[in-house]
Amino acid sequence: MREVFLVVGLLIAFTILLSLYRAAFGPGVFNRVAAVNVIGTKTIVLLVLIGYYFERPYFFDLSLLYALLNFIGTLIFAKYLERGEVWSG
Repeated sequence: MREVFLVVGLLIAFTILLSLYRAAFGPGVFNRVAAVNVIGTKTIVLLVLIGYYFERPYFFDLSLLYALLNFIGTLIFAKYLERGEVWSG
């Protein structure tokens, strides 16, 4: 069973590297933002996998917090790209 977790973790890490390439050399800004969001999502899955393997429930809480921050950060950045400002107060 340990080998299965290792293989899945390595596959997720490899896909994170592929997304990192897209974030660095993407054709446009929106593709780069989407790649960063994908990296965040895959990091959340990797945290859950590590938490399950090592039987640490704190990793699940940490992954939920990271998911919330990833989602809010993506929304704020998308709003900035669309309007040119984050807050119009």
